[in-house]
Amino acid sequence: MKPIVAIPISEGTRAQVLDPATIDSMRGWADVVLPKGPGDVKGAEAEALLAGADGVMTGWGSPALTAELLAKAPRIRILAHSAGTVKPFVSDALWARGITVTTASPVIAVAVAQFAVAMMIMGRKNVFELSPQVAAGGWWGLKGHRGPDELRGSTVGIVGAGAVGREVLKLLPVFGARVLLSDPFVDAAAAKALGAEKVELDELFSRADVVSLHAPPLPATTHIVNAARLASMRDGALLVNTARGLLIDEAALVAELKRRRIWAILDVTDPEPPQPGSILLGCPNLTLTPHIAGSVGRGRLELGATAAEELRRFFAGEPPLHPVRREDLAKMA
Repeated sequence: MKPIVAIPISEGTRAQVLDPATIDSMRGWADVVLPKGPGDVKGAEAEALLAGADGVMTGWGSPALTAELLAKAPRIRILAHSAGTVKPFVSDALWARGITVTTASPVIAVAVAQFAVAMMIMGRKNVFELSPQVAAGGWWGLKGHRGPDELRGSTVGIVGAGAVGREVLKLLPVFGARVLLSDPFVDAAAAKALGAEKVELDELFSRADVVSLHAPPLPATTHIVNAARLASMRDGALLVNTARGLLIDEAALVAELKRRRIWAILDVTDPEPPQPGSILLGCPNLTLTPHIAGSVGRGRLELGATAAEELRRFFAGEPPLHPVRREDLAKMA
């Protein structure tokens, strides 16, 4: 008898993360139950959808598996998340039931890491300052403007060795960069094994030509990029944030950027998007992108395929690819 897999993901989001071929493949080993309406799955509809399910695939906009919802779904044994963080979708009741949890976040981590390194290269080449100059009839080497440089031979400071940080660490050796790492959960030996030198955060900011943020949003990481650390950065240094906006004291960053000493590339802000009149808008030496570092476009279909594979493996008695343990939540985004 095939297991029943419920997918409480809205029609619009489902089209982004699940290729029809993936759903067809799932139907070869499971009875797939989809929502009937186009919107987010909530309340009674969520209860009905999950009532007889053995497994569930969640995604952006899915309901959280609260104690109340799980009480109506006594057969669920696995939650496979087709996006990043599982925090909004899990509850104590889920862990108490011993339900297996997996996430497609490692797929997103690869995309974010590639974007972050691309921004390091572009930032060191000074593309974002030089491009408008060329469009206006100028060239590089103009007085008062920073010339292009290379990532090769630069010192890169990585803040956080979670899933994204580790993917960045895998990529950097290709470019011949020296790497510093600050992460309270990684000791000197582990950092060396990752190809980096373990340092404290203050030292990282003062030594690095590029600082790339990959720490999770926690009370302890709020505004870790503060005025003192920004002031300690080398002239011409680059700050890249593909993690979360609240890691940066944005007022302090704007004040430093107005000195035209350093450059910043932010894919994330606090809040998102920047509100009308935000101090970030029009700020010099700043490049903003609209939270596109993670999986977008065709990359999102890999998320659904990964979640589907986790479900298949579970019901085939195979180990999960990307399990999430309860204790992992404290260190996750």
